[in-house]
Amino acid sequence: GGVFGPPPPPAGAGTDAAKEGGKEEEEDKGGPYVEASFGDIFKQFVLLGWTAFGGPAAHIGLFQKVFIERLKWMSAPLFLELFALGQCLPGPTSTQVSFAIGLIKKGIAGGLLSGMLFQYPGLVMMSLFGWAADSIDFEIDVVKGLVAGLSAVGVALVVGAAVSLSIKVCPDRETRGLALLSAVLAYMYQAAWLYVAVIAFGGLVTCIRDRKKPVKEAPGKEGIESLGASKITGGILIIIWAVVLAVVISLRNSTTYEGSNRALHWFEAFFRSGSIIFGGGQVVLPLLLNEVTQYEYVCTGNTLGAGGRVCERVPDYKIYPQGDARIMSWMTEEQFLAGLAISQGMPGPLFNFAAYLGCVTALGAGVNGVIGILCTWFGLFGPGILLIFGVLPFWGSFRKLPIYRMALPGLNAAAVGLVVAAAFQLYDTARRASPFPDTSVAIGMIGFTFVEIYKGPAPAGVVAGGVLGIIAWALRIKWEAAIDG
Repeated sequence: GGVFGPPPPPAGAGTDAAKEGGKEEEEDKGGPYVEASFGDIFKQFVLLGWTAFGGPAAHIGLFQKVFIERLKWMSAPLFLELFALGQCLPGPTSTQVSFAIGLIKKGIAGGLLSGMLFQYPGLVMMSLFGWAADSIDFEIDVVKGLVAGLSAVGVALVVGAAVSLSIKVCPDRETRGLALLSAVLAYMYQAAWLYVAVIAFGGLVTCIRDRKKPVKEAPGKEGIESLGASKITGGILIIIWAVVLAVVISLRNSTTYEGSNRALHWFEAFFRSGSIIFGGGQVVLPLLLNEVTQYEYVCTGNTLGAGGRVCERVPDYKIYPQGDARIMSWMTEEQFLAGLAISQGMPGPLFNFAAYLGCVTALGAGVNGVIGILCTWFGLFGPGILLIFGVLPFWGSFRKLPIYRMALPGLNAAAVGLVVAAAFQLYDTARRASPFPDTSVAIGMIGFTFVEIYKGPAPAGVVAGGVLGIIAWALRIKWEAAIDG
């Protein structure tokens, strides 16, 4: 008060102001947020598992609309923190958030319920597609046209995710610059250690930038009812992840790819990939392609000639005759890209693509497809799930640390850059594998516009891409026949 204090409120306003102040105080205490039961979690996630199309960026937006805006299970800042935590941990971001939502409402059982309900529809459908793909001859021209069209739209949806995340996570020049640097480095140098390095560098940059700015403290509960396990149990889960990673890498390096050892190699490849990938499902795609398809450099021309010497990466199955022992690929590029396109049209996490890859790999090796699915699906999802359950008990404490809150913008921006790099890497692969590269790019543009600009459903975009691919193949055959005639 006093002489220079604010003017008194108009008549009748005091009660409203008191109510508003009480409301803010209540929100700080987490009072207005709804407590969810196991039935509530089941009801929401059993539906989301079958309807959450569009990839990680769309999943995050859908979670925000359902659980923050409509159901009010938690505050918007808390949800964004969970998203940021998923971005900063290895593994699939939207999957980790799906587990975290259930966990902070009903503990470990709630987290397992929400997470598994979100995963299983895509797991089932991609497994079935894996069995179907084994009987398809990808060398038939019309199939090549279909795959080229599907792949073009599949890659376009990855580009769409990169654009959406960039807009959401990089609001200023510094974070956009970090995303660009991360994308350039990850595109040029595809090394596992680099992903960790650029994420850490991003956090360091924003820590330095914001060191003199007042850091807003994390509010109260904001809808948190549980952090799951104790810190001791959380620490044990993190140790289990590290031990499993070290053991399977050691076993793979000491065994050959034959007999029963093949399942070990499949699990190790996917568990290692899931342990070093930051930024979500799109980032892991180029790494998985290099795991399941082996490449060698083939050079043509003469260094002394006018044209110079030209070298390109070629899949080993295109270099050696079929059945040659030197072929180490588990599947073809065409099989990989076809599965990628189909997975983009499925509900749930993109990481369910692992079920398709495991089934195709196992059947190609003469092994029951279920074994391959178990090895690759649990291998790829395992690290992220172990870590989100292990880290959340500690996150309840370190989310309040100023240095963590200063680092978050940079950590997220660098992770988005990895998604951008993955989009360009997949574009290169899809264009090279297409029988009509320029037409594939055009189909991708159409698919991107349909889904991202006109907000058409992703499954319809993928199907349309396949149809356009077949049409492009037919027109190409007709055009070639006309020229020959």
